[in-house]
Amino acid sequence: MAPHPVVQAIIDLSAGATGGAACVFSGQPLDTVKVKMQTFPKLYRGFIHCFMSTYKQVGLRGLYQGTSPALMANIAENAVLFMSYGFCQQVIRFTAGLHSKAVLSDVQKACAGSVASIFSSLVLCPTELVKCRLQAMHEMASSGKIASSQNTVWSVVRFIIRNEGPLGFFQGLTTTIAREVPGYFCFFGAYELCRTTFADYMKCGKDDIGVAPIVFSGGFGGACLWLVVYPMDCVKSRIQVMSMTGKQAGFFKTFMTITRTEGVRALYSGLTPTMIRTFPANGALFLGYEASRKLMMRQFDS
Repeated sequence: MAPHPVVQAIIDLSAGATGGAACVFSGQPLDTVKVKMQTFPKLYRGFIHCFMSTYKQVGLRGLYQGTSPALMANIAENAVLFMSYGFCQQVIRFTAGLHSKAVLSDVQKACAGSVASIFSSLVLCPTELVKCRLQAMHEMASSGKIASSQNTVWSVVRFIIRNEGPLGFFQGLTTTIAREVPGYFCFFGAYELCRTTFADYMKCGKDDIGVAPIVFSGGFGGACLWLVVYPMDCVKSRIQVMSMTGKQAGFFKTFMTITRTEGVRALYSGLTPTMIRTFPANGALFLGYEASRKLMMRQFDS
């Protein structure tokens, strides 16, 4: 028996939240290194230098700066993303004239994921802004760009409310949406294509391919996402962190300033830790999502 649409939405939301939490715990230190390198590309010689410098200056705690907002960001983003993903699949079935249980193609699922990312961007942007600022706070204070650092989630939140107002939490929203829409088309498209390939090779259903193929498929989807959208993510991080010093220019002006003053290479600063992180983090994301969703859906199989 199929669950009621409301129950289905709750299942998708819960499974997405589980996957989001797994993603953070498996990849937070490398995400911190990524944000630092994106924001201060001239300060670090490379991934290892940034990682070791952070560890020496602030300790292990420094590599997990922003974990609380990262958890909130990923749980909220993936809960909304996967709930919207299920809903958008039904919209695509309706517009394509298919019945509600029809199996969508990998491209149709990629389109559903792309549209779903617009909704997740609205909850992701505020929490990711707080996370990015916490991750780059040490460098901002050390370079004299800000007078004093805020070391907790609530101190950053208070600073934003006091100095920028509620709309300050949405600095970089346009760039976030510009990153998410093409990114999640590649993300879900590559993930589903990889699962289909494994299923064809193993001669089984896509839901029965096992743990290792799901983890690899999730990592492959994440790798495709980051290769496509990384420059936009770099601009987003720069806007969100540098807006601490006052009103920051928008996406196009920031993009042109970076390329003109620092070169195109600066837009790819931090790509190495991102690509290293993407397989364990996105593998854990989809494993958490698929496993918890299957467990909850099993209650309606009788």
